[in-house]
Amino acid sequence: MNKIEHIGIAVKDLNSSIDIYQKLLNTDCYKTEQVESEFVNTAFFKTGDNKVELLEATSPDSAIAKFIEKKGEGIHHIAFLVDDILAEMERLYKEGFVLLSDSPKKGADNKMVCFVHPKDTNGVLIEICQEIKWI
Repeated sequence: MNKIEHIGIAVKDLNSSIDIYQKLLNTDCYKTEQVESEFVNTAFFKTGDNKVELLEATSPDSAIAKFIEKKGEGIHHIAFLVDDILAEMERLYKEGFVLLSDSPKKGADNKMVCFVHPKDTNGVLIEICQEIKWI
């Protein structure tokens, strides 16, 4: 794992949260995106080498809606950038971690993603992600 790619924060209202984080981080949101497969709208901020992703549910059945219902708004996951997501998924599986999908999914911000079950990581949802490279 190369570095923390971003911290994901679950929010109820993306637009009001964008306003809050623009003031807090003293920077503009550089990208919003809908990820239909995960039933979320996202917004990204960059501060230095770090990124923050806000996630708003678009369906009451989404993981974000369920997270907010159970735990309230707040930190949802920490994402780590990897060079080879398939190799990292295989390594984690061999180490005994439970992956939440058998293959990477297209995520936000031009990334392929896979999540590690929080029961194996002291309650923290971990995302591994790899930049999608276009030839």
